[in-house]
Amino acid sequence: MALAKAKDIVASSPVVVFSKTYCPYCKRVKQLLAQLGATYKVVELNVEGDGSEIQSALIEWTGQKTVPNVFIGGKHIGGCDNVMARNNSGSLVPLLTEAGALATSAA
Repeated sequence: MALAKAKDIVASSPVVVFSKTYCPYCKRVKQLLAQLGATYKVVELNVEGDGSEIQSALIEWTGQKTVPNVFIGGKHIGGCDNVMARNNSGSLVPLLTEAGALATSAA
């Protein structure tokens, strides 16, 4: 049930951040996405009634035990380090654009 819910959430939004409100790494990822102007959905696992079940389902699905657990365009990206590394290498913005999370500037 929780796995199906997690997959539905990921399928329904170009960018999904499974997060916890108190997690500093989650905050960094959300700040970066906001600075880039990306459209993204946040699921705060410590606030959701079934958050622990969803986190267990994410571990089963992705093998990642920690948050943030980030998906872009339906693909599992990973956690904070992965997102920051993609940003630093210049591959994050094209990924966000391709997923439809960034409005393309009319140049």
